[in-house]
Amino acid sequence: MDDKHSIDEFSVTHEYILPSSSKSMEGIGRSSSYKNDKTFIDVYSRRSSTEGPPVAKGTKPPRNIFQRAIDSFKPPEDGSFDTSNLKKTLKARHLIMIAIGGSIGTGLFIGSGQALATGGPLAVIIGWAIAGSQIIGTIHGLGEITVRFPVVGAFANYSTRFLDPSISFVVSTIYVIQWFFVLPLEIISSAMTVQYWNESIDPVVWVAIFYVTIVSINLFGVRGFGEAEFIFSTIKVITISGFILLCIILIAGGGPDHVYVGSRYWHNPGCLANGFPGVLSVMVVASYSLGGTEMTCLASGETDPKELPSAIKQVFWRILFFFLVSLTLVGFLVPYTNENLLGGSSVDNSPFVIAIKIHHIKVLPSIVNAVILISILSVGNSCIFASSRTLCSMAHQHLLPWWFGYIDRAGRPLVGIITNSLFGLLAFLVKSGSMSEVFDWLMAIAGLATCIVWLSINVSHIRFRLAMKAQGRSLNELEFVSAVGIWGSVYSAIINCLILVAQFYISLWPIGGWKNSEDRAKKFFQSYLCALIMVCIWIGHKIYYWRQTGKIWAFTPLAEIDLDEGRKNIDLDVLKQEIHERKMYLKSRPWYIRFYHYWC
Repeated sequence: MDDKHSIDEFSVTHEYILPSSSKSMEGIGRSSSYKNDKTFIDVYSRRSSTEGPPVAKGTKPPRNIFQRAIDSFKPPEDGSFDTSNLKKTLKARHLIMIAIGGSIGTGLFIGSGQALATGGPLAVIIGWAIAGSQIIGTIHGLGEITVRFPVVGAFANYSTRFLDPSISFVVSTIYVIQWFFVLPLEIISSAMTVQYWNESIDPVVWVAIFYVTIVSINLFGVRGFGEAEFIFSTIKVITISGFILLCIILIAGGGPDHVYVGSRYWHNPGCLANGFPGVLSVMVVASYSLGGTEMTCLASGETDPKELPSAIKQVFWRILFFFLVSLTLVGFLVPYTNENLLGGSSVDNSPFVIAIKIHHIKVLPSIVNAVILISILSVGNSCIFASSRTLCSMAHQHLLPWWFGYIDRAGRPLVGIITNSLFGLLAFLVKSGSMSEVFDWLMAIAGLATCIVWLSINVSHIRFRLAMKAQGRSLNELEFVSAVGIWGSVYSAIINCLILVAQFYISLWPIGGWKNSEDRAKKFFQSYLCALIMVCIWIGHKIYYWRQTGKIWAFTPLAEIDLDEGRKNIDLDVLKQEIHERKMYLKSRPWYIRFYHYWC
């Protein structure tokens, strides 16, 4: 037996027999054969004498699957709580499907019914076009910053860097609270959707099933979230694509009744229901239906940043095809006077279901309802993902206690997941007589969160661009440049402000008027309670910040904003050469090829 083999054999036996001996561990560290086999060192340096006999060199010892699951919840082995412990396991296909189908949910399938009833088909097109155009500017601006600074939490982090810690704290807190209360609402909605098929089963049973399903998906880590969203989004995309084709056939008279619909309902009852107020009302609904679009960039800490640009560009096509085209066709098939559009928020009020029913197509309503159920579960899944990553980001910015940033060995922001899961238990109030009233006020707390978050993203991008200009930095340093530039963010900021004004107007002078003065006061405070809470949070954090730092205002001058910390390391010369070659290539291509590469 040669010397090397003797040393290896002795070292394994020695470590196995005396695992607690520091001398034996030092012996292993000094063995050159072990130094050349890192897998072997990592495996055997953690073995104990109770784990059974040693296994062959280069292989991992057998471990109980339950023990591995338990160990995955422990802190990282290096003892750090850095966000780098998040696993970068989201792939390009996950991001693209999240971008395309991520925000396709109840806002489109059910909320559009209320919008159609209050505004009419033309108002629906105008409202979603305006809201959609601003989200394109918002997501491109956010994408530009995210690709340069791929950090967990994305906009929660950028608000601190480019705006003010207190603003960041307010925006992040309201964003998290929003998802805290959306989760139980979505679980309840899922239980109610199932009653379309069977009303005999207690809804609490379905609440329990959906709650466990959503929490379990997120406990599988970001890969579990990504795979679930990939499947959910694929189903939604296929369904809407099929629905669009069906609508075209029905409008042309190819349905079971063989009745040509055409533009009949645009003439009678008409294309506008309540004039300008109707358009404002639709804009508010449309903006909330697009909520969650920022989720693509929120995952930047768990994916390769180079995959983000293509995913960000898909937002344009999602809004154009899945929102504008589908809702335009629905407006041709369902008159805004249809009584089923009003009076509730169940699947029976979905214009997609109504369009199929009034044209006497069997089976399909159940299929659409099943897709609505999947969409609701998708939103619930996103609730835990978004809130947990934002809490983690806030902890690492010292905006929250450090333990909110706890990331386990599996790369899960565990405390964030558990925190939102606890709020999900509110779904078991489904049988409470006052449940609806309670949740109306809970959601009022975060009622304006979506637009406020988008507005903070717009201003962050504007200051990012101005800081680059003030410091003499070139856009050629950026791997991804917003297709709509700084003016796209300016436009989006203006539109977001207009949506907030529209919300204020509608809350004071709603379409259809008020039942009484008490109802008027209640609805107004529900609409703008969020603004009051935001001001209180901002003042509270300002006082805390002043006591900690002695400063009131923390806006960093443009010339002093740090444009390097946390950015992705790239070779600028190589990047400039790649950009130049790409421009030369596209310059020689036809216009439609250039258009495709610009938006895809």
